[in-house]
Amino acid sequence: MTDQGALDRAFMRQALDYGARGQGTTWPNPCVGAIVTQDTADGPVVVARGHTQPGGRPHGEAHAFDRAGDAAIGGTLYVTLEPCSHRTVRAATPCVERTILAGVRRVVCAMADPNPLFRGLGFALLRTAGISVTTGVLEQEAQRAHRGHVLRVTQGRPMVTFKVARTADGYAGTAQRKPIAVSCPAASAWVHLQRAHHDAIMLGIGSVLADDPMLTVRLPGMAQRSPIRVILDSHLRLPLESRLVRTVGEVPVWVIAAETAPVAAEQALVAAGVEVMRVSAGPDGHLDLREALSLLGTRGITRVFSEGGPTIGEKLALAGLADEVIVSTSPKPLGEPGIVAVRPALAEMLGEPDLYRLAETGLISHDRFERYERIA
Repeated sequence: MTDQGALDRAFMRQALDYGARGQGTTWPNPCVGAIVTQDTADGPVVVARGHTQPGGRPHGEAHAFDRAGDAAIGGTLYVTLEPCSHRTVRAATPCVERTILAGVRRVVCAMADPNPLFRGLGFALLRTAGISVTTGVLEQEAQRAHRGHVLRVTQGRPMVTFKVARTADGYAGTAQRKPIAVSCPAASAWVHLQRAHHDAIMLGIGSVLADDPMLTVRLPGMAQRSPIRVILDSHLRLPLESRLVRTVGEVPVWVIAAETAPVAAEQALVAAGVEVMRVSAGPDGHLDLREALSLLGTRGITRVFSEGGPTIGEKLALAGLADEVIVSTSPKPLGEPGIVAVRPALAEMLGEPDLYRLAETGLISHDRFERYERIA
């Protein structure tokens, strides 16, 4: 006897996995995964897969239906997010209409639209058209996959993943901020893959001045997946001769400065191709991180990968803005006092079960990684 629930979960997992391929490329839209199946004498088979395409169009459902053609008639659509029911771009057909026109008999969806103005409307329109609708299949997994979209819609900010690498004795670098290689080559490659799955990578000016990083994706064939490079720079100290500025024509650089930062420094950076934005700063002179992230949200950014250093990581967590924390630990010690990678307040928060849960742990070559999720 067919276990429809098990089949639905299996196909939805495929849709989630397929949708994840486009993460980091579809902002300001969510990266939706879609699978179209058709019943056969031997059971249901996949006739098409789709996910939201770079730039946010076409949506995952439309991509799948374009591939399926007439094979979708009478079939089932598995989709990770409620099909859109409203027109946001001129001449773009809402996915609900595409689904009805495709002729599927059934839609299985993981989660509803987080926008309260449209939540459930797509499901209602599909049912009105005579299509069977099943919802909530692998909803928790979908909520995590679409967390950036959900936070941007409900809180006006992107999700933030804070990542830090530390030595076996707990340091992110030397006390003199001398650059050192903490992670093994395999772990470094994994970090570049994480960059590729985010819309923006965010770093503090202190780390930029110490390391002069590129902040690009340097994996074979993936240079085009480099995210927007965002620098938190209260006083606009970013050097014009830095590698970030010199490569601004290849990958955009956005600098977020304080309202009081020098105008002349802004003009020089803008002339070099850097985009400068300003937000409020606190009494300590540090930028208002929530305001900075909200600003990124208005620009369409949904997923931010922060390699901004231990201080920024702790500040993000204390402000309730570090949605995921990834700690990578090398088996090699620094062997001398250095910069503590996981500062005391962040360490305490990660150990508090009401604030964070350890969602994943494992090995990347010789380095151990732990991924924590903020409970919200």
